[in-house]
Amino acid sequence: MPHGFDHIVHAVRDLDAAAEFYSDAGFAVGARNRHPWGTHNRVVQLKNCYIEILTVAEPEKIVPHGARSFSFGAFNRDFLEHREGFSMLLLNSRNAVEDARAFESSGISDFNVFDFAREGTKPDGTPVKLAFSLAFAQDSASPNVRFAVCQHHFPENFWDPAFQTHVNDAKAVPGVSFVADNPTGHHAFLKAFTGADMLHSSAIGIKAHTENGEIEILNPASFRDQFGVSPDVKGEGMTLGAMRFAVADIAQAETLHRQNGIASQRYGGRLVVLQHVAHGATLIFETA
Repeated sequence: MPHGFDHIVHAVRDLDAAAEFYSDAGFAVGARNRHPWGTHNRVVQLKNCYIEILTVAEPEKIVPHGARSFSFGAFNRDFLEHREGFSMLLLNSRNAVEDARAFESSGISDFNVFDFAREGTKPDGTPVKLAFSLAFAQDSASPNVRFAVCQHHFPENFWDPAFQTHVNDAKAVPGVSFVADNPTGHHAFLKAFTGADMLHSSAIGIKAHTENGEIEILNPASFRDQFGVSPDVKGEGMTLGAMRFAVADIAQAETLHRQNGIASQRYGGRLVVLQHVAHGATLIFETA
């Protein structure tokens, strides 16, 4: 079945420093949450998805990968040994068990569904129950990024307009951009993962339109031409290079960045925050 964005994991070594960066860039950042498997996160919520700013805070609690179990903590720990940045893309799911079966039949996963729950807090401080089921997937040619779909069992307790109001006026994420030397080599994986009926192919790469945003895989030259950034491609396969934000007024976002000491640059009608500023990620602000 087709999916849309749910969230993106931004793996960082210093959670509070990264949260401060996002706050200076004009985003409302949630409080620290703790996972029993050793990772901590803070969340930036938008209308169609959220950013999970994540760090490995208690490495002694991390469990290894199993025969049919994907260790979220172990993957992000290993990712952070080499770099910071976007480590995972998660799409939404109506039924994670069915999605896991579909992924297995497509040859992009042999992992069991992962269920977990934690307590959350509403904007007024009221505690609420949150529970999730994740079905993981992997592109065997892309060891530097992982994928999953996420089913929210109490979505009314998680998504809240009060968390989605940002000083930079960011409303939603219209798309994310991967980089790969050979984008078409990942066509079959992207189609199976997104559930899209068809992908759009061109000379610069391939693109899938989801329910609430687009996923594109660009070659390095095309990524540089679109965003004015030389992508940090390490090893084989795809790297999750950039996340795009829709704002009403780019000039307003740029002024805010300057006031708060965030270095950003204009390119092709967009406002770009580079990797060395954004803890290994590239953030793109564009007109809604």
